[in-house]
Amino acid sequence: MDTLEDRGGKQLSAACRRCEQVNRQRGKAGREEDGSSDTSVLMLPYPELVPVVFFCLKQTTFPRSWCIHMVCSPYPLNCDGMMVILLNCVTLGMYQPCENIDCSSERCQTLQAFDAFIYIFFALEMIIKMVALGIFGRRSYLGDTWNRLDFFIVMAGMVEYSLDLQNMNLTAIRTVRVLRPLKAINRVPSMRILVNLLLDTLPMLGNVLLLCFFVFFIFGIIGVQLWAGLLRNRCYPEENFTLLDLEEYYMPDEDDERPFICSLPIDNGIMSCMDVPARREGGRVCCLDKDDVVSLAGLCVNWNQYYTRCHTGSRNPHKDAINFDNIAYAWIVIFQVITLEGWVEIMYYVMDAHSFYNFIYFILLIIVSCTWNLIHVVQP
Repeated sequence: MDTLEDRGGKQLSAACRRCEQVNRQRGKAGREEDGSSDTSVLMLPYPELVPVVFFCLKQTTFPRSWCIHMVCSPYPLNCDGMMVILLNCVTLGMYQPCENIDCSSERCQTLQAFDAFIYIFFALEMIIKMVALGIFGRRSYLGDTWNRLDFFIVMAGMVEYSLDLQNMNLTAIRTVRVLRPLKAINRVPSMRILVNLLLDTLPMLGNVLLLCFFVFFIFGIIGVQLWAGLLRNRCYPEENFTLLDLEEYYMPDEDDERPFICSLPIDNGIMSCMDVPARREGGRVCCLDKDDVVSLAGLCVNWNQYYTRCHTGSRNPHKDAINFDNIAYAWIVIFQVITLEGWVEIMYYVMDAHSFYNFIYFILLIIVSCTWNLIHVVQP
């Protein structure tokens, strides 16, 4: 399979082999030149490469001939390049930006020196390949997809160093460093073939993703139709209750991370405001009413008993992240459920607010998602 990416990785080795064939052909006696274009192409040392680059550098010109030799030989660019990539992986793993922001420690300065060396190596490698192959064209340096990735990494590093010289810092540019280990794909042919095969299979996943979208869409619409706004139900005091000692609504904890969700009278949820637990102070359960005169030490008023009105509020669980108020939030909840992370808590919220039988929705969703994953793992 001679795709564009494979051709860019094989063109130099093919050129080297063609060069040996041409040299053997030149040694044969009685060969005459006919002046045709095919013969002139065969007389080139590397027929697979562009004859002239930068308007003046031929294949036999010293700078370009040396660059072609460096690219064709396994040393030092290919083998030493792998060592530099491994060194870059080590330095990226050792980098700790939070401990030393201004990079005044010896450790940080050493890592920066290694990073500068790695960048210079990659930049010189890019320049050598550009001189050997040319920049633009079908068989040039930028004609290969993986070389374009290398070019992007080097240009991003140049922007990063230019911003550092101007006392500027752009974190998004610095994150491009993590793409440097991907340069190893361009040096290992088997790995490059594997990645190309994976990329070729991506268009085949279109139907799979479309079916997955429809499944999520159906479950999301069901959730919005049944439970929109229900996870905002809270227990409030009566409207004519004016004591200032109470919170706006009953909260089991101060940050309301795990709220008490009640069921409206028109629904058939598990929890109601009559299930609000008694107030506790100092480890003791409060049992007095607001009109009682406290005469004994340790007794307190159970203010929680006055949260008797279930009403739809303005906040959803987990800082408004868990709800079915619209299709977008419903998809977020569905994704969390199919990951099996915290889905039981979400199911209890819905059962408390709407109905006990809502567990069927979540069980079906998990069965569908697990069966889907199992089919794609087992299917060859």
